[in-house]
Amino acid sequence: MTTVLLIIHSLLAVTLLGAITHQAVSVAWPRRDRSASFIASFRGVNGMTYTNAVVVLFLATAVLGSIIYPDYRVNIRTILQRYRMLAPEGAFEVKEHFVAIGAALLPAYWYFWRRPAGETVGPTRLVLTVMLAVIVWWAFLVGHVLNNIRGFGS
Repeated sequence: MTTVLLIIHSLLAVTLLGAITHQAVSVAWPRRDRSASFIASFRGVNGMTYTNAVVVLFLATAVLGSIIYPDYRVNIRTILQRYRMLAPEGAFEVKEHFVAIGAALLPAYWYFWRRPAGETVGPTRLVLTVMLAVIVWWAFLVGHVLNNIRGFGS
């Protein structure tokens, strides 16, 4: 059962990663020209359309991760400690804290993306979105590396 939950957790994480990256690029590097290149199209999306999806995916991924967490704590973390793999274990501890910070940022993120665009909102949107993007990328990469070190069912 844990393996199925881990796969669903991973799929949600990849979807969240795509949505927040797309939104972060669109707000940090907005499209200015009318070229039809792939990069210009990637940058030229309406970032507001991703807001609700990012909030729901972040919460769903975090909740699923918390359901899987006891199995990690008992079966995988003990192996990391036994083999003195302190860097991956520490990276996961930092991941937990970053995800908690990201969850605390979600109300402000949602609020500033729901407000009409303007000069006062733009920098705040940029900072909140980039912070969430960094948190999501960190969590994804750390989770992926830890799963490769000692995956479930091993």
